[in-house]
Amino acid sequence: MVDLRGIKIAVDFDGTIVDHEYPAIGKEKLFAFQTLKEFNKMGANLILWTFRTGKELDEAVEYCRKNGIEFYAVNKNYPEEVFDETVSRKIDADIFIDDKNVGGFPGWSEIWQMINPYELQQMQAEKRIASPRNIIKRLFGKKNLKDENELS
Repeated sequence: MVDLRGIKIAVDFDGTIVDHEYPAIGKEKLFAFQTLKEFNKMGANLILWTFRTGKELDEAVEYCRKNGIEFYAVNKNYPEEVFDETVSRKIDADIFIDDKNVGGFPGWSEIWQMINPYELQQMQAEKRIASPRNIIKRLFGKKNLKDENELS
């Protein structure tokens, strides 16, 4: 798994996490919350980066919370940031996920592959499969793991 610790990922809401139905909340995009949860597990700091403000923003944040996503920050670079004219409105992120990208929104499966490529996942799986402990588990089963110590 890719290590995303300290990486900031700015994610749009309308048209990206959900279908674009602004000011209403559209239907969830396929794999949106599963992918965001995995990025969280990998250590990413997720920032909700949206045009929404006020009541509509609160509704979007609550919708995400109900679906298991707590953002590191919302329309800010970090939670404590206070917006004023001396602070740029532009978010300082390493990765931006937005439906307004050149070429449009590719879908969450494609985004997952861009950030955590299949080849890397395959290499990591092969290492896990080939580890001596896993070979013994496959050969002798879990209840015979005590025999592993005798073999070492």
